[in-house]
Amino acid sequence: MNKLVIAALGLLLIAPALQAESDRTDLPAISTTQNMQLTAQVVAIDREKKEVALRGPGGEVQTLELPEAQRLDEVEVGDTVAVEYLQHLKLELLPGGGAKPGHGTMKARARAPESEQPGGVITETVISMAVVHEIDLENGTFKLQWEDGIKDYVARDPENLKKAKVGDYVVATYTAAMALQLQEVPAEN
Repeated sequence: MNKLVIAALGLLLIAPALQAESDRTDLPAISTTQNMQLTAQVVAIDREKKEVALRGPGGEVQTLELPEAQRLDEVEVGDTVAVEYLQHLKLELLPGGGAKPGHGTMKARARAPESEQPGGVITETVISMAVVHEIDLENGTFKLQWEDGIKDYVARDPENLKKAKVGDYVVATYTAAMALQLQEVPAEN
């Protein structure tokens, strides 16, 4: 696992350098981000397992594992939690250099300070790299060599295939982050 994280970090550090050394400045990249904010109600707590079940606005219940939680004793069934969820995906084509396909995962967690309501942030980033194995301009298709084998694809924009070369890297970076914070409930009069 640590080797994968180191490999992913190394890829993040060398990828810009590879791109900077290349005269191929028009390589395609796309990204998309989705952000949701909502409130949820605590419907169950397992303090021993450090799990909290939340019911969202649509009625769906999701159980979260919070292994780093230290103030779970301050949370009660019926409490309201503010939730912000972010997903980001970026796909890039980078000049090749002989690396093998691979992937890595980075995780980070942080807790709210004691001076604030209980809460925290959980993030996970997965970076996967494939090598362009084959390009078929005539049919608008290409093949990528992933860690687990070669897979076929149809280009959404076949013009981008003209910018790629066999041996180039396709790097997919996916990040999911969730922030949770217990909400103060106004006192009843």
